[in-house]
Amino acid sequence: MSSHPLLKVDISELSVAERIQLAEDLWDSILERQEELLLSEVQQQELDRRLENYQKNPANGSSWEEVKKRLGFSR
Repeated sequence: MSSHPLLKVDISELSVAERIQLAEDLWDSILERQEELLLSEVQQQELDRRLENYQKNPANGSSWEEVKKRLGFSR
């Protein structure tokens, strides 16, 4: 890893937990301004398709907790 000019910190010097928290904080800051996120027509169609599939078959998916556990991130 390397330093990031906006953060003025060597990211590799952060602990894994600190880097995860940084990523979560960054993502949260993006979500606060969702209106600025523009999707292409193809992306919107894919999201619509997935939502429709979920609404028709809600039991087919996995919970976020199940996904994290499969990936080894159980908290």
